[in-house]
Order: sequence, then structure tokens, then C-alpha cells
Amino acid sequence: MLNTLIRATLLLSLAAPLHAAQPGDYQGALQEYQARTAGKPGFSADEQAVMQRAKAALAKTLPDPGIQVGERAPDFTLTNAHGESLHLYSELKKGPVVLVFYRGAWCPFCNLYLRALTDSLPRIRALGAQLVAVTPQKPDKSLEQFKAAPREFDVLSDLDSEVMRAYRLYFEVDPDLAAIYRMHGLDLVEYNGPDRNVLPAPGTFVIDRDGIVRAMQADTDYTRRMEPAAIIRALEVLP
Repeated sequence: MLNTLIRATLLLSLAAPLHAAQPGDYQGALQEYQARTAGKPGFSADEQAVMQRAKAALAKTLPDPGIQVGERAPDFTLTNAHGESLHLYSELKKGPVVLVFYRGAWCPFCNLYLRALTDSLPRIRALGAQLVAVTPQKPDKSLEQFKAAPREFDVLSDLDSEVMRAYRLYFEVDPDLAAIYRMHGLDLVEYNGPDRNVLPAPGTFVIDRDGIVRAMQADTDYTRRMEPAAIIRALEVLP
């Protein structure tokens, strides 16, 4: 059921030439994934039309998502999948933070990106930084995700959506689109909790020790992510 949705979302991505992905290369991994899944069954033409309308409406609603370079990152305290709290500005006292917002364990593009970031963790840590991820999904869903693919960084649950709002990434999923997702085996409420058909536009922020955003990328197109190599370049020039 869920595999049907994942395969269908890939059909909506732009075709790209295939090349061998290297560890930490999100774009290469994305291209390989698209090529591997191309031509498999997906959404009907009517369903694709609904998805395209929702995509266009979201791009209009969030034309420039995310807080921008030079802005102060909003502080927050969230809990990880093990019930432990993380306070952003306490972590910044230790060094820069790479803050990543992702949609959930069900999203193949998010999983590709998290894998690329995991490959890049040794270099990120060598530069004195740490990686922190934020998702709207419930902690139990994150725990399930860890069992399938253990993570080496904190994944925090934004259960009231306040952090997604503060970082200007929050949106409510179009009801018609949410219904199509459910028909294909993905109920966002099952992942996020009651009355929470909500998601973030995927975003990545490199935050220095003073809490200032020094590099970022956010996009309503969920296939577009900040390359780990760009994150590392941003960290290398921090004072």
C-alpha cells in the first residue's frame, strides 16, 4: 500500500540523467532512485492533476519558505524519540548546528537525504558542528524509523507545529491531496497525530554559535534539498 504512494511520488519528479552516487551525494542518489523506479504504477491522471494543483497553490502560499541568511534562528525545546529534551541554544554553546526539517519516515526523498547527511556526519562533526532533525511525526514513528535505519543524530518531534511555524516552513496539506494519500495507504494523521494533516516545506539551516543563520535552503518542491557538500562549505567558513 505505502509502496504504491512512494513509487507514485517518484513519477511526479522531473526525469534526470543517471550517474553513480557517491556517499553524501543527495542529488546522485535521487537520480539513481528516479531511474530505478521510473515506469512503475502510480497515481491516476485525475489524482496527478489534484497533486499538481496542490503543488502550485503551495508554491504561491510559500513563495520564499524558511528564515533567511542573516536572521536569528528561533530558539526551541523539543523532545527526541527517546523522550529526551533538546534546547537549541544550549546546543549552540557547544558549536554550530545544522538544523534539518523533514516530512516523515514515509517520505522516500527525506530518507535519501537523511542517508546522505549521515554519510557526511564525520566531516560535519570534524568542523565542530552537530546535526539535528525536526519532523512533525510522533516519537513512536521515529522509533520505528530508527529500527529500520538507525540514526546517529537527534530527531525531534514538533507535535504542536510551533517550530515549523517559527521557521516559516509550516503548511496544511490540501484536503483533496490528503484524501488521495489515504487512498494509497498513507494517513498523515497516523504519523502526526489527530487533526494534523500538516507538513514542513523541507529546509536546512546552518546556524552559527551566535544563533545566526549562515546558510540555508528551503523549497516547497520536496525533491530539492541542500547538498551535504554545500553544508560543509558553509561550516568551513564560519569564524
